[in-house]
Amino acid sequence: MGIQMVDVKSQYLKIKEEIDRGIQEVLDTTAFINGPQVKKFQKDFENYLDVKHVIPCANGTDALQIAMMAVGLKPGDEVIVPAFTYVATAEVIALLGLIPVMVDVNADTFNINIEGIKAAITTKTKCIVPVHLYGQAADMESIMKIAEEHKLWVIEDNAQAIGSDYTFSDGRKVKTGTIGHVGCTSFYPSKNLGCYGDGGAIMTNDDNLGELLHKIANHGQSVRYYHDVVGCNSRLDSIQAVVLGAKLPHLDGYCDARRKVADYYDNAFAEVDALETPFRAPYTTHVFHQYTLKVKNGQRDALKQYLDEQKIPNMIYYPVPLYKQEAFKASSNGLEYLDNTEELCKEVISLPIHTEMDEAQLAYICDKVKAFF
Repeated sequence: MGIQMVDVKSQYLKIKEEIDRGIQEVLDTTAFINGPQVKKFQKDFENYLDVKHVIPCANGTDALQIAMMAVGLKPGDEVIVPAFTYVATAEVIALLGLIPVMVDVNADTFNINIEGIKAAITTKTKCIVPVHLYGQAADMESIMKIAEEHKLWVIEDNAQAIGSDYTFSDGRKVKTGTIGHVGCTSFYPSKNLGCYGDGGAIMTNDDNLGELLHKIANHGQSVRYYHDVVGCNSRLDSIQAVVLGAKLPHLDGYCDARRKVADYYDNAFAEVDALETPFRAPYTTHVFHQYTLKVKNGQRDALKQYLDEQKIPNMIYYPVPLYKQEAFKASSNGLEYLDNTEELCKEVISLPIHTEMDEAQLAYICDKVKAFF
């Protein structure tokens, strides 16, 4: 049936004319770096997120690194991160000589545990990096209260939840990535808002931070050849901005399409005792960057092998806790076991989910999964 984990090509074909025209314009004008397309996307993205400053950059990992540089973290400072996440979140912490302090996640939302954050805070703690995993926001209201009480920075890793709304207890609704002092996202092609190469962005409502983030991403300069701080070279190119600019007006529709796929899966697996379908936290909209099941009774790996044999794409995000990765063993302060993280690494499996899935594909996948059990 040609089922794919993500179908970028079919999505492209629906907006092909606009993208092709925009790319040709970049080629004709040769404004490959910081062309008008980048500036337009930046403004459009600011309007979409209702945030003061968007700083486009080269990728989501750079976004995290630049954010940590901008808030003034120094070698030896401790940064709290979830132990169950993609490596990039902790990678940039280690690269900057900071200490990643890994805490457990919730068994239902897969996001960082609030009590775990509280227990991890020391006199060296300077920052919390919540990750909105699989498309659902962490409990940001609680995190911001903790940060305010302890005078900590909050940098949101929003690479998997762009387009998600967060609702505070007073009813105020905002976009994820705009709640912390800085937000970071990735435009990797498989993301809900993805380009056709690498790309990322940094978001903030703080004017001073916004200016500094711009400088750091551009060699530490705001005026060419006058370098105020040590920066790096991290830019979104004009061709990627064309793609993102064409997709942005469709982002809410893309998220809706993913939710419909998730609803189909939920209904199909409701009576399968060995499967636990994704939890939806009441304070946020889930945009389903991934549709991730928990497989009980130690059957996850057997299910994966079966799906591979049936030519049904699937992925395990993530099979190993960060503290057990060889790269972080030295910096994990002897951490050996976090209950929920360990269980999730043994149980999770993600099924195909994207904007172009049809009912025939979904029925086939669901029938095969149910047949396994």
